[in-house]
Amino acid sequence: MPEPKDPIKIGNCSGFYGDRISAMREMLEGGPLDVLTGDYLAELTMLILGKDTLRNPDLGYAKTFLRQAEDCLALALEKGVRIVSNAGGLNPRGLAEALERLDTGARIAYVDGDDVRGKLEDFPDALTANAYLGGFGIARALEAGADVVVTGRVTDAAVVMGPAIWWHHWTPADLDALAGAVVAGHVIECGTQATGGNFAGLFDAIDAGLVADPTQPFGFPIAEIAADGTTVITKHPGTGGLVTVDTVTAQLFYEIQGSSYLNPDVTTDLTSIRLRQLGPDRVEISGARGTEPPERLKVAVNQLGGWRNQVEFVLTGLDLDRKAALVRAQVEAALPADLQRSWSAWRAPAPDSPTEEGAAALLRLTVWSADEQAVGRAFTGPAIELVLASYAGFHVTAPPGKPSAYGVYRPTYVDRGLVEHTVHLPDGSTEVI
Repeated sequence: MPEPKDPIKIGNCSGFYGDRISAMREMLEGGPLDVLTGDYLAELTMLILGKDTLRNPDLGYAKTFLRQAEDCLALALEKGVRIVSNAGGLNPRGLAEALERLDTGARIAYVDGDDVRGKLEDFPDALTANAYLGGFGIARALEAGADVVVTGRVTDAAVVMGPAIWWHHWTPADLDALAGAVVAGHVIECGTQATGGNFAGLFDAIDAGLVADPTQPFGFPIAEIAADGTTVITKHPGTGGLVTVDTVTAQLFYEIQGSSYLNPDVTTDLTSIRLRQLGPDRVEISGARGTEPPERLKVAVNQLGGWRNQVEFVLTGLDLDRKAALVRAQVEAALPADLQRSWSAWRAPAPDSPTEEGAAALLRLTVWSADEQAVGRAFTGPAIELVLASYAGFHVTAPPGKPSAYGVYRPTYVDRGLVEHTVHLPDGSTEVI
């Protein structure tokens, strides 16, 4: 067994598809890193990418990552920082080929095998169906010398686990260390949520002087992962936000449904971990215990559900209750009885408001159907035709819109044997994990 290395320093530059575009450069320029990771995928993102592939089968990956790489890949190579991201989405091969066309000389690898469409009897018409893979494919790509590794649907923590596995030469039997890496990955995968973003105690921290300038962009988090899985969560010096036991604890509870955190590589006992503030913006996470991973893998399935549309009526002046009741009755009388619909509750305006906007309330009607035409002009026409034939002051927030397709997300599970976790190495060879 090789001697343990110093902790690996893994940064994050994205918590979702649409996160701060400048973050990759900020992280590369802000201080030393060994690996820079980014999480671009969510269940909704897979649906968005699925719609992209309907228009163009060569798409299906996070285009913003490619823009960031075009700007920053040369800098990452210069600094010796490896980049690992799940931005490949539904088409990691396509993203890898696009990265090759940047002609930076970077060695590119990609991980796939997560697409299980056609293997799920209950979802024959799935737009997307992707099993959550673990970190060992990423680790193998880094071991083979990849400067950039892009993946499809791996777990959010896997983009952090993979580099730690590679750096410390862990095996599937190193369950406690893997559990520590799961926790580290879970903390930093949502970007600035670990450094004060969406933190309920943010105002208390500002009042206590822990955040010098809340208008300064929050720094993205860094995990320093040791050979035993013990981790220090931090951020680059001089960046905004804060890293405390409270911010880390808040992120640890994010998307957690129980004390056992299931991952393709290990099951982590969240009751085993201990947090300790080591200093300003440095929190240690230790004691993670791991057991065998589950036999089945989680799968995210997206299906096209149909079409929807909406209209928002603005209610102003006096008798708002009666105005709302009138327009609702008028619209209901003009719509087919079998059209699915939902009326929103509307807020009461501020008393004696000095502005019309403050005195207004919104009444939203959303409709949906398997028939696109049913929620098109057939819906918006009867609503807008009331503009001169309903309550005083009738207007809407926007002109009638076109129907938009909506998706339905359904999680399920699949046996591991049906999933071929595959890594495509920089030399063109392929291995199954």
